[in-house]
Amino acid sequence: MSISKTVFIFLVAHLIGHSLVAQSTVAVSSGGTAGFGNNVKAGKYATIRGFRMYYEVYGTGKPLLLIHGNGGSINNFSNQIPYFAKNYKVIAVDSRAQGESVDTSDSLTYEMMADDFNALLNQLHLDSCYVIGWSDGGINGLLLAMRHPEKVKKLAITGANLWPDTTAIEPGLFQWIVSRNDSLGKVTQTLSVKAEKKLLNLMAFNPHISTTALKKVNCPTLVIGGDHDVILPKHTLAIAEALPNAYLWILPNSGHSTLVRYKDLFNQIVGEFFKTPFRKIDGMAKLE
Repeated sequence: MSISKTVFIFLVAHLIGHSLVAQSTVAVSSGGTAGFGNNVKAGKYATIRGFRMYYEVYGTGKPLLLIHGNGGSINNFSNQIPYFAKNYKVIAVDSRAQGESVDTSDSLTYEMMADDFNALLNQLHLDSCYVIGWSDGGINGLLLAMRHPEKVKKLAITGANLWPDTTAIEPGLFQWIVSRNDSLGKVTQTLSVKAEKKLLNLMAFNPHISTTALKKVNCPTLVIGGDHDVILPKHTLAIAEALPNAYLWILPNSGHSTLVRYKDLFNQIVGEFFKTPFRKIDGMAKLE
């Protein structure tokens, strides 16, 4: 696959004010619905931390927060929302400066977005939730668990990275991100250019999470990646090894889109992870 096509998939497909009123939820039919990310019945805006965050709520039950990747939107979870809405109150969010969550400020960091999610949960009067994060959403999920540990019951992340270099990201893609980001700095800074550059800056220069810092993540975590992911499998392994309470799941014959390519199996395994008590596997139990 060419670098340009890889980048398109990475950045687009999966990546890519008033106070809140009482929340209602929208049921999802077993056949799903076309319109996730643009559903007037399910959609709400929360005015938090200087911008209006767009989110949609489906189903009833324990709260489950879905966080998409760079340049993505709620629609990226079209394969997950119908499944999890059967048993959870699914809160699907457009991250700051993405989707319908417009933010024209110059700065954007993963830490900022993690605090956004915490603020949304506070406005929804939710003391904790389950979390699924894809790509940048996985980074945000880790930071939410680090910065606001009481908010995350269990965390499932796929295609996340801890730092921005070729030891974590496929070299050709990373070099393209840096080059594209540099090129955008040399052209007229229109609103669209600024918006794209803000997202590229995230991937070119962030995050900066040490494996030592992951010791702060006490919630059970399922760390997922494809065996041909743009996030190198050895980096995904390093994340799982550093977390105190983690399982690792590497999917064969898969790139970055594990929850698309393996949508049914992904939903089943993550669902089982959420409802089954986490167990430490030590000593002779490792023979099982």
